[in-house]
Amino acid sequence: MTSENRMEMEHTMKSLLAYAAPTIGVMVFVSIYTMVDGIFVARYVNETALSAINIFLPVFALTFAISLMLGTGGNAIIAKKMGENKYEEARSNFTFIVSCGGIIGLFIMGFGLVWIRPLVELLGAGSNDQLFDYTMTYARIMLIVSPLLIIQMMFENFFVTAGKPKLSLVITLIGGSANIVLDYLFIYEFHMGIEGAAIATAIGIIIPATFGPLYFLFTRQTNLYFTKPNIDWMVLRNSCLNGSSEMITNLSLSVVTFAFNRLMIQYLGVEGVAAVTIIFYLMMLLTPIYIGYSSGIAPIISYNYGSNNRKQLKRVLTSSIWFVGITSMAIFSLSYIFGPFLIRFMVNEASGTYEIAVQGLRIFCFGFLFMGFNLFCSMLFTALSNGKVSAFISLLRTLIFVLVALLVLPRILGVNGIWLAIPLAEFLTIIVCYLCLYRYRNVYHYY
Repeated sequence: MTSENRMEMEHTMKSLLAYAAPTIGVMVFVSIYTMVDGIFVARYVNETALSAINIFLPVFALTFAISLMLGTGGNAIIAKKMGENKYEEARSNFTFIVSCGGIIGLFIMGFGLVWIRPLVELLGAGSNDQLFDYTMTYARIMLIVSPLLIIQMMFENFFVTAGKPKLSLVITLIGGSANIVLDYLFIYEFHMGIEGAAIATAIGIIIPATFGPLYFLFTRQTNLYFTKPNIDWMVLRNSCLNGSSEMITNLSLSVVTFAFNRLMIQYLGVEGVAAVTIIFYLMMLLTPIYIGYSSGIAPIISYNYGSNNRKQLKRVLTSSIWFVGITSMAIFSLSYIFGPFLIRFMVNEASGTYEIAVQGLRIFCFGFLFMGFNLFCSMLFTALSNGKVSAFISLLRTLIFVLVALLVLPRILGVNGIWLAIPLAEFLTIIVCYLCLYRYRNVYHYY
């Protein structure tokens, strides 16, 4: 069955899960090997090194944000044009968007390496000499591979639109497995410390980032492949606008992580930063099902929106709400019951960081009840080419509500107020999502 036939077929929850499963698998595995990275650093280097990774996270999140913006925003445009049978135009846009992503990545690399010392100081690593040295080492290596990170993440989206989600999963498995094996060798066997962790992560990025462009350059097995690009700035603009919600989500992660780190240093010191790092790792481990499902079915939504198949849109939305609701309850229960067990993988039970992280997770995990629906709703409007609404939801959810909560709650509740900020933001956002869905129901006819 061609990728177009799979996107226009009548979908049930089972078929949607089958279509999204490879993308979910990619997201889950990326989260697992990212967490394994943290486990090796926390266990075999020290907690300060783990904090250094989190200190650099805002820059990593910026790079990741750009890749998601171009990947999801461009993906919606390309899938919609394929639904309209404009294949040549879709291929030209695809080639142009990928080229722009690579150029932007090179700019980030150059700027970051030139200004690396003041950048690391700005991120908050200057308060501790060991923390500063660790962050400098990690940042230098990760900045070098930042163009390839953008390419890698963009192609995870494009493989789905090309009807090859399983291939994306296989490539990610290879890159992630290499990362895990090299973590063991470089950190545990060769005692290379945080430098070894950074090199292992870099190699895990290089492998899939190399394969993606090679596949679309030489294959003609799908209707999507590299061709001569048209320099169309409106396509780039629309891709950026359409994917702006995904970019806002990750840019906000940069700002919010910075705010969390600053507050934790103020209240609890380096142990507090390490605890935040662990909680964020657990969030990355437990939420990729939402992200993978939403990203996986986005081409189906875009394709059927382009072909004006209203019945299919209604069916997809109904099935998705059921799926997200069930998984949200399951993930909340898992994190609440087994959270301490998961945290023990990262740090010793006798450490102060462990106690801080366990207490924080008891509050933080309530955000999982609402997070899945909010992520799906934002991705839904992206797939419908309404980047403004999607960006509005993401801006409130990941930045405005969180920063206001971080500004107010710690003054009232102390450290507990820091942990409560994200659950409160997710709860307020789900109200906004419902209002947006109701407001646009007669525009897109999804219910």
